[in-house]
Amino acid sequence: MMTEKETAAEKIISDEMANPSPAKSMGDPGITPLSPSHTQNDTDQVPTGPSFVVVVAIDFGTTSSGYAYAFTKEPECIHTMRRWEGGDPGVSNQKTPTTILLTPDRKFHSFGYAARDFYHDLDPSESKHWLYLEKFKMKLHTTANLSIDTDLHAANGKRVKALDIFAYALAFFKEQALKELSDQTGGDFDNNDVRWVITVPAIWKMPAKQFMREAAYKSGLVSRENPEQLIIALEPEAASIYCRKLRLHQMVDLGTKTTQNGFSPTENVGGSMTQVSPGDRYVVVDCGGGTVDLTVHQIRLPEGHLKELYKASGGPYGSIGIDYEFEKLLCKIFGQDFIDQFKIKRPAAWVDLMIAFESRKRAAAPDRTNPLNINLPFSFIDYYKKFRGHSVEHALRKSNVDFVKWSSQGMLRMNPDAMNALFKPTIDHIIQHLTELFEKPEVSDIKFLFLVGGFAESPLLQQAIQNMLQGRSRIIIPHDVGLTILKGAVLFGLDPSVIKVRRSPLTYGVGVLNRFVEGKHPPEKLLVKDGTRWCTDVFDTFIATDQSVALGESVKRSYTPAKPSQQVIVIHVYCSEKESVGFISESSVKKCGTLRLDVSGTKSSAPRREIQTLMQFGDTEIRAMAVDVSTGRTVKASIDFLSH
Repeated sequence: MMTEKETAAEKIISDEMANPSPAKSMGDPGITPLSPSHTQNDTDQVPTGPSFVVVVAIDFGTTSSGYAYAFTKEPECIHTMRRWEGGDPGVSNQKTPTTILLTPDRKFHSFGYAARDFYHDLDPSESKHWLYLEKFKMKLHTTANLSIDTDLHAANGKRVKALDIFAYALAFFKEQALKELSDQTGGDFDNNDVRWVITVPAIWKMPAKQFMREAAYKSGLVSRENPEQLIIALEPEAASIYCRKLRLHQMVDLGTKTTQNGFSPTENVGGSMTQVSPGDRYVVVDCGGGTVDLTVHQIRLPEGHLKELYKASGGPYGSIGIDYEFEKLLCKIFGQDFIDQFKIKRPAAWVDLMIAFESRKRAAAPDRTNPLNINLPFSFIDYYKKFRGHSVEHALRKSNVDFVKWSSQGMLRMNPDAMNALFKPTIDHIIQHLTELFEKPEVSDIKFLFLVGGFAESPLLQQAIQNMLQGRSRIIIPHDVGLTILKGAVLFGLDPSVIKVRRSPLTYGVGVLNRFVEGKHPPEKLLVKDGTRWCTDVFDTFIATDQSVALGESVKRSYTPAKPSQQVIVIHVYCSEKESVGFISESSVKKCGTLRLDVSGTKSSAPRREIQTLMQFGDTEIRAMAVDVSTGRTVKASIDFLSH
């Protein structure tokens, strides 16, 4: 960190020393930051932007997706999308599966149940040419160097551009929502009157959030010229906004419920105690298909704004982990070689098998005693016989997997213990994470734990969380648990300033040169330039991990172009999970983004131009703005986190 005392001249960005980069030719080393200062802007002056007639939120989930909307004139009335055609036995849901089908020539064909049903009805000789994708959202979380060119694999093994798939899906939701709005209002509804909200996990890093925004631009949801028409909302934050407004009849308190599966007909939870009141601290656990996301909030007076108490945490512990365990079990019984082949050769039948598993997965419960039967598609049995030369029944007898038998009706018969074992690794991850979270000093005195997301309906997960908490906090499950995020995202779109204080998920900064101090700086960092001794690679911290940052608060730095003719200043942004970082060369530090200041067209007569840059870390996305101090004119500033 630099101190205010060091003079401005001593701080020269040392990017080229740290990392020989194309920026070198742009005169990068000559950029001189002036005094760093944190400024608290007046948060009430956040510009409101254009006024919208309606807010539409899209919950783009790993396993299922949907949208909801509210007109700004009636913000209390949230409409969830019309029911979808199709649907699965034993799964009542307003959302549709996140599945997408492209024609053999890679044009969008259908989304959701329609995609699944059409794909299922194709002849196998045809279906292998069609591109079917599901559960693809996780790729954005798991890809380390996510870029615009990241690929996804369709069920038939062919590669497609992730950006195209996400853009097709968003375009589909845009069309559905605008159609519904047009029907509601009795005319063609104009997309310019819509403020769009897309939800993403809070634990997603900036590249994944930016990727979602790029997909929205590509889909025509909003235009690049009008970025504020789209807000990225964080899933557990949206849930939190919705949960704090819950009334008693809209939720279930696990501590007092007597019924199975959490829904008793007339339930009154001890008077008005469950109302979240000012000063209360609570945790939202969003258990989705792909990720589990935890947020810790406190309600602040007077307006009931929310303050984040600990940075978002979680991991890839969603319910698809159980599907993977089931797949591993099948590999154990029938052989990995067969399962890999079957998925590629009979992709539609594999989808059928996973749908059959899904409905049994939902029937798993801690006190279940009767077995769960899973239908094996005929083509599974048939293909296995061709592949191995013996029957599925033989394979089950021969495999030393306990608890899984063959039933005479042609089904896999799973003992409840076998099913519970498939849940165990995923639930263990969640419990371990919750346990660690509750040990943090900032996470003391938690009054409520709100359990939301589709996976929250699992009685096995509910019981595990109850056992872990031992009554320390009250566990609350909203009635419409799968739609909680969607409704909260609409509320967030109506008033994005409701969350006033967030915690930074990472430490961000840039590399600079400081005056070399004997005994303080390591000798290998010494650089002598024009007779002056400099220390290279010094990490200038903009914001530290888990630091509180208010909405609208910005970090100010000033940079000077090396040559008067310089058109663009490019500054590498570094990040680390560690709170205090000394040098950009430390092992915990990664280059994570690029700050670009376009200084062309701001010709200035001043001998030394100073570009003042403001970076905002208090929102769901990081933003940069810049001004040429001598002329007072705005400089085009952008911050890019996707690798190129």
